[in-house]
Amino acid sequence: MGKNTGITGGGKAAARRKKIYALISLAVVVILFAALTYVLWKRFAKIGDSPEQFREWLLSFGVWSRMVALGVQFLQVVIALLPGEAIEIAVGYAFGYFEGTLICLGGVAVGSAVIFLLTKRFGVKFVEIFVEREKIEKYSFLMDERKMRRLVFWLFFIPGTPKDLLTYFVGLTPMTLGRFLVVSLIARIPSVISSTVGGHFAGEGDYLTAGIVMAVTGVVSLAGLWIYSRIVERNGKENAASSDLSDGISDSGSDGGEKNG
Repeated sequence: MGKNTGITGGGKAAARRKKIYALISLAVVVILFAALTYVLWKRFAKIGDSPEQFREWLLSFGVWSRMVALGVQFLQVVIALLPGEAIEIAVGYAFGYFEGTLICLGGVAVGSAVIFLLTKRFGVKFVEIFVEREKIEKYSFLMDERKMRRLVFWLFFIPGTPKDLLTYFVGLTPMTLGRFLVVSLIARIPSVISSTVGGHFAGEGDYLTAGIVMAVTGVVSLAGLWIYSRIVERNGKENAASSDLSDGISDSGSDGGEKNG
């Protein structure tokens, strides 16, 4: 009996230590994100009003300018508070639509992978730091494996949807990292290209074409927002009728991958 009690006590102590380490790690991540947010907002408050200043700031890093641009895009995805389209336009303005698109997609890929893995590790408690519980519950229909990949593709494809916030939620689903990156990056390509093309023409001084591209993108985004709200509303009602958020989302992170992965 004494031996079994000791083993049980040791197991509880190990679990407690693991929980403490997880909380410390989570606190470090949150502090880091907060610091990065402050630094970026301070930086963009100075150069954000002028694309030319932003281009000069990037090019001041010389051979590292493209890596800095990729890092800015990465931080935009991770922090999810900075305007993604504005960053994409600015990068297109600085490097042209082709390089700008590759840089933005590279930053998005790295940022999305980091968010996905952190969410898998810390679970819904981590997501709640950045996203309200009500919004998390709104996306609980994505837990349905029968239509998960299709819905993720369309939600990332439609212009104007909160893609970076959606990234936080997808980490709570059974979807694997590899599949998520393939689906979401392919879906993001049209919206990224439209932003970098607009920035490219502005950088070339062709403001009429840039204005047309941005106006068309704006109209498409408004339509996309309407479609997005309809998708979320319809699927949210179907999900509420059949299950509850607690059936699919765990407070301790999502284990495993897609059954048919």
